[in-house]
Amino acid sequence: MNRQEFLTQLRRGLHGLPQEDIDERLTFYREMIDDRVEEGLSEDEAVAEIGDVGEIVSQILADTPLTKLVKEKIKPKSPVKPWAVVLMILGFPLWFPILAAVAVIILSAYIVVWSVIISLWAVFASVIASALGGVFSAAYFALSGKVVSSLAVLAVSLICAGLAILAFFVCFAVTKGVIRLTKKAAIGIKHMIVGKETSR
Repeated sequence: MNRQEFLTQLRRGLHGLPQEDIDERLTFYREMIDDRVEEGLSEDEAVAEIGDVGEIVSQILADTPLTKLVKEKIKPKSPVKPWAVVLMILGFPLWFPILAAVAVIILSAYIVVWSVIISLWAVFASVIASALGGVFSAAYFALSGKVVSSLAVLAVSLICAGLAILAFFVCFAVTKGVIRLTKKAAIGIKHMIVGKETSR
């Protein structure tokens, strides 16, 4: 892929961003390619070294605030017609509750997911506390001369410690997965807002 093809694909991928942002990114990547060509690479090699256009677009969208994308998307391209304003006002009792309900459902689902994660970490903390409490109890029983009770409590403490280690890895993996899923969902929403360009 040569420089012009790369920049054309990049422009198409970023078409939902504000025009000044698109121009800034295109200038940045154009200069990056020119620098590599001046270092002795061919255009194709310079473009290949920069990376895949789709990944670059995804990274740019991930770094762009959602509010900026929404503002650009809803910015009218032409003056709003009076009849459109009247229809929006008359339709408000219908579209606003639906929009609010969808937003509340999405927010509730997100809160539920994080509540489960917080509960998992609470279980981890309680198992750790049980293991530590068991060690102190075992020491107390040993000092009291109750060797059998001390050994039994120490055994339970070791089991709790093992469960705590397992719980830590489970909690860490689940938390990391939800964070990764949240990032992917945010990028997916941004891609939906930006959409696909078909006209160029």
